[in-house]
Amino acid sequence: MTVALHIQNLTRRFNELVAVDNISFDINKGEIFGLLGPNGAGKTTTLSMLSTMLTPTSGSATVNGIDIGEDPDGVRRSIGIVFQDQSLDEELTAWENMDFHGRLYRIPAEMRKLRIMELLNLVELYDRRDDIVKTFSGGMRRRLEIARGLLHHPLVLFLDEPTLGLDPQTRNHLWNYIATLAREKGITIILTTHYMEEADRLCSRVAIIDHGKIIAIDTPERLKDGLGGDLVTIRSPDPSGVAAALNEPWIVKSETHNDDVVVSLKNADLYVSAIVTLLNNQKVPITSISIHKPTLEDVFLSFTGKTIREQEADHKETMRTYKKMMRH
Repeated sequence: MTVALHIQNLTRRFNELVAVDNISFDINKGEIFGLLGPNGAGKTTTLSMLSTMLTPTSGSATVNGIDIGEDPDGVRRSIGIVFQDQSLDEELTAWENMDFHGRLYRIPAEMRKLRIMELLNLVELYDRRDDIVKTFSGGMRRRLEIARGLLHHPLVLFLDEPTLGLDPQTRNHLWNYIATLAREKGITIILTTHYMEEADRLCSRVAIIDHGKIIAIDTPERLKDGLGGDLVTIRSPDPSGVAAALNEPWIVKSETHNDDVVVSLKNADLYVSAIVTLLNNQKVPITSISIHKPTLEDVFLSFTGKTIREQEADHKETMRTYKKMMRH
């Protein structure tokens, strides 16, 4: 496979804060690659370095074979970006936003017109081409931003939290567009997200990033399979008692998270009654018991010991402490 992005020991510090910590990986041409992790994990900082908006503290990367440090203009010409924060001009029409972007990239007038028509049709906004953007819904604006990012035929498209703040139906709609782009246009897509379902559904591979480090990288299926089968979550006021009681050869793995003991095993529905019997025999109280197939949230929990929400809360507290330190 042809490598579209090569990242080697990439690091970014902000004074004493290490936002991205010595990460290395490759992304193949035509791949939808996800950077998955909580807010503050280093996802946006990574994208900012790869798109040349932020200079790395150390390390290197190439995008489409172009070094981000040696030829940032060359990198910018070959990529498209959809930012987490909206960057459309709300007082212009959809067509005018697209046309202005095309002029910045010096796309000839006739080619520009054809590309705008093609892309507005692709994102189903051609009928609204003469409407002012401030009349658009959040989903329509996102679709227009993706169309604008594709106007100059980028080989790589960066999407920073592309569905953040959108309702589930609109989010689902955008997922379909993103999948179509990779499949039909052969564009390499790198997206950041903290939506587990988004990464699971869209990405051929994901890198789970936490506290600036890559802690796992693989296909969603292999990451989930690595947990060892179905998951049984047992909530109890005595989690250590649950863990001690469930010492059976058919249990692949057992992990304790607060009041929950998460047990991995094959064909869990065949063993639920055995689990309940074991715990009752040893007089270990159970508050609840549930079974589910592994998700990427479970993978994240297994690697970090915390859910994404818990990690986001930790990051907010860390940033508050860091800002206090900077003031003194």
